[in-house]
Amino acid sequence: MEVQGPLSRVVLLGTGGTIAGHAESVSDNVGYRAGALTIAQLLGTVPTLKGLEAEVMEVAQVDSKDMGLPVWQRLVQQVRQCLVRDEVQGVVITHGTDTIEETAFLLQWVLRPRKPVVLVCAMRPATAVSPDGPQNLLDAMAVASAPGMAGVVVVCGGRVHGAMDVRKVHPYRLDPFSSGDAGVLGQVEEGRLRWFRQPPVTDTPADSDLLTRLLSADALPRVHVVPSHADADPQLLDLLLAPQAWPKDRPLRGLVVEATGNGTVHERLLPALRDAGSRGIAVALASRCADGAIASHPGIEFEVFDGLSVLKTRLALALRLLG
Repeated sequence: MEVQGPLSRVVLLGTGGTIAGHAESVSDNVGYRAGALTIAQLLGTVPTLKGLEAEVMEVAQVDSKDMGLPVWQRLVQQVRQCLVRDEVQGVVITHGTDTIEETAFLLQWVLRPRKPVVLVCAMRPATAVSPDGPQNLLDAMAVASAPGMAGVVVVCGGRVHGAMDVRKVHPYRLDPFSSGDAGVLGQVEEGRLRWFRQPPVTDTPADSDLLTRLLSADALPRVHVVPSHADADPQLLDLLLAPQAWPKDRPLRGLVVEATGNGTVHERLLPALRDAGSRGIAVALASRCADGAIASHPGIEFEVFDGLSVLKTRLALALRLLG
């Protein structure tokens, strides 16, 4: 793959993750320290990218299981600043796999970029005898420079997933993501992007008020996930809804029910959820099913964010309450 021309206009941002992980043994693919390498060190592990005059910035070096608002704020700010520059064609972000779907969703929801923003990851650390990060990074660079590419995507194992659809479905294999019913956007083959479907590009501009609130917030509004399952116990809800459970300056603002099937909720949970709604606490539903979306019907009592997973629904509700 050539690394001349358009690739020199791709900005690389590092946030850590397994792709920058380090283990004491080359045979250890699980007992590593995530985010140990800087983005510059990571580039040095990819022979094709050595010597590339790319703009590189370190946003964070974290294990993505520990991702939180402060890193998101820095990342959103950096991506925003990069995208407004005419000479920048796209942005590539190294990230851990555990929460990459949430970061991708956040960037798409808040920024709605008209240029490509590509999140890339790995399932093996950089020190592995056969790391997957270098190839994934090459693929991400190719996607970021592909003609017609726009919006936020996740690249891993040669596959390109849209930010709204992607979710991690496997804890270990090298291609751990799925885009559900929608399917992947495309495949990277020898440095070229083969489209299966075009990424949806919205004409709706970014919400500048939401962006301002996000960047200045001390914390996201408090929104918790409540599972509905066989033999459900309402005590967890009772504890969450107790007035003394939360400080007055940051009360519980929302609940997302991880509902069974097509948005169904155990009858033991319904009284407390209805009470929460009457007290001004936002209640939303998302299906615990891996694929599909809740089909609306008269029996659904609570709000549904169409097609979003449980975790993305939680983030969408928090962002709406923030904005």
